[in-house]
Amino acid sequence: MNSPKTARFAVGMLVKHRLFGYRGVIYDVDPVFQGSDEWYTVMARSKPPKDAPWYRVLVHGQSHETYVAERNLERDGSAQQVQHPHLEYYFEAFENGSYRRNLTRN
Repeated sequence: MNSPKTARFAVGMLVKHRLFGYRGVIYDVDPVFQGSDEWYTVMARSKPPKDAPWYRVLVHGQSHETYVAERNLERDGSAQQVQHPHLEYYFEAFENGSYRRNLTRN
């Protein structure tokens, strides 16, 4: 059994989707894929590896989130804030191009 790979990205980092071009902020990291086989079959059409990190991302300018394989993300160097209705639930501040986690949330 292979051990999970170390995540390249962290909670609060700005990222950009390599294929679809949208920007967002990571609010959670799974060391390996945590979704259902049905979801993977329908949504993960490029068949990214399940044994590598996956990220939950708040999408800039939208009200939804995405679940993205690490290989489909790159760092967003724009240092521009993300606009999302759930941002304040997960983060308390934006500093030096990334978000600081809201440690008071349950």
